[in-house]
Amino acid sequence: MLPSPKIMSELERTAGSVIVCGFHGVEAPDELQRWLAAKTVAGLILFKRNIEHVEQAASLIASCRNLSNDSLPILVSVDQEGGRVARFGDPLLRLPPMRALGSAADPQLTRDAAIVLGQQLRAIGVNLNFAPVLDVDTNPLNPVIGDRAFGNTASSVIEHALAFAEGLHEGGVLSCGKHFPGHGDTDLDSHLALPRLRHDRARLDQVELRPFRAAVGRLPALMTAHVLFEQLDSSVPATMSSGVITDLLRQDLGFDGAVFSDDLEMKAVSDRYSVEEAGLLAIEAGCDLLLVCSDLDAASRLRETLAAEANRSPAFEARLDEARSRADALRRRIDGLPPAVPLKNALESRQARAVEERLRQLA
Repeated sequence: MLPSPKIMSELERTAGSVIVCGFHGVEAPDELQRWLAAKTVAGLILFKRNIEHVEQAASLIASCRNLSNDSLPILVSVDQEGGRVARFGDPLLRLPPMRALGSAADPQLTRDAAIVLGQQLRAIGVNLNFAPVLDVDTNPLNPVIGDRAFGNTASSVIEHALAFAEGLHEGGVLSCGKHFPGHGDTDLDSHLALPRLRHDRARLDQVELRPFRAAVGRLPALMTAHVLFEQLDSSVPATMSSGVITDLLRQDLGFDGAVFSDDLEMKAVSDRYSVEEAGLLAIEAGCDLLLVCSDLDAASRLRETLAAEANRSPAFEARLDEARSRADALRRRIDGLPPAVPLKNALESRQARAVEERLRQLA
């Protein structure tokens, strides 16, 4: 029996509904269980540290969903791009780096692979995959994107990223494109430092922004980049820039889906701001959902900070309400996806075996 949850104010519930958090271990910590029961968190992000095997992961997810006991599904998310970014290993479909799919020049294979992956993730209980990568790989010295991108031209990225997203949706999983407005030409890893890009708007329109513009109306969510774009906003990373999120993404590109921050614990942000400061700035800038990928204490402080600021500022309360509305709308889309099939069927289907064989021929 869990301890009685703290009585939450409506502002705290609203603040919690824009936070997606990660945790350590293969069972949900008591604190997270209380948040789920109190409906004060939007969802979870899983990493390898949370996964012993697929049956355990499915049980973990089911226990969290049962705790939430809500008509609004919780987000259960993962980074399962393929190649070096894959939280689940065997027996899930082993995807090559996205560059290999782009180089194969077969968007139907890209789509079919994503369908199988989506079916397998949904069978485990995952309903949101932080993929596809929409970055264009134009810098051979980029330490963090590289072969995670589908190619080094905007056209190849658009063709394959949209196919991948459509496949995930057909398989039963929401997609989230990343990293807006483009991480492909950086020479630093934002997990470790703050990258800067000096490209003017004409270059950004020609290369970096084209895949994101193509994603408008096709992908339900996008993730920001912890990158400072000097010609767009020289003061803060894109995640915390209203010029990038509100003016460029919302007003110029016309994106009306949900916007996730990248992990607020990454060094590009955490070396300069606390999680609470960064989250507050990200919501003000136009983000709708905040990722705090390991520190539950920081996630708790962030929720309290957002609620306190909403209590103090009517303008911030209105922006937080807007963020919650978009977060809730994303969660409602889960019920409109194809339902899960039994895990054994998803892992051993004829379609999965056929895609595995086609992927082996790429090697």
